[in-house]
Amino acid sequence: MTELVLVRHGETVWHAENRYAGSSDVPLSDLGTAQALRLAEWARDAGLTALWCSPATRAVLTAEPVAETTGLVPEVDPRLRELDFGKGEGRTVEEMAREFPSALDAFRRDPVAGHLPGGEHPQAAVDRALDCFRDIAAAEPAGRVLIVAHTTLLRLVLCHLLGIPLRDYRRVFPYLRNTGLTVVRFERGGGALLEFNSPVPSAK
Repeated sequence: MTELVLVRHGETVWHAENRYAGSSDVPLSDLGTAQALRLAEWARDAGLTALWCSPATRAVLTAEPVAETTGLVPEVDPRLRELDFGKGEGRTVEEMAREFPSALDAFRRDPVAGHLPGGEHPQAAVDRALDCFRDIAAAEPAGRVLIVAHTTLLRLVLCHLLGIPLRDYRRVFPYLRNTGLTVVRFERGGGALLEFNSPVPSAK
């Protein structure tokens, strides 16, 4: 059985305005860079056997210090990318409310059936992420693998693994902190949640 340590990338330059960054490629903020370095210090003695990440710059930049500290070579996989939010990309909720209020209302009621216009269907995102997780587990059947990915993707996958309806991901998991640690024991049929959204421990 493979232990997966799921991590949201460090804070980005869009964080302060809470802009939706799915397919948009935005860099880390100064705080995000510091978070990545702190994650790397934790990773030094975390017993990791592999490192995977999304191809988004914010995820790659979060994974790079971990690679330097652990000597692991990051496996960059497009199946770990964030959802494409379509017309919501780069916009705040306030901007969406002005531009397409009815679609935003539908998204708030059911973010799966009413996913943002032009965006990726959440079920498709879950399917590709699980396909990646299965490949990771096959490569590391008794390993401990750090995966650097994205908040919406990870919350959706957690719902699937725990048997929670996908439409409830925003309610059940309202927040993933940047570089927070979520640990799942993963096998093909599902997963067990061992730890959720824990802050990276301070260096000793």
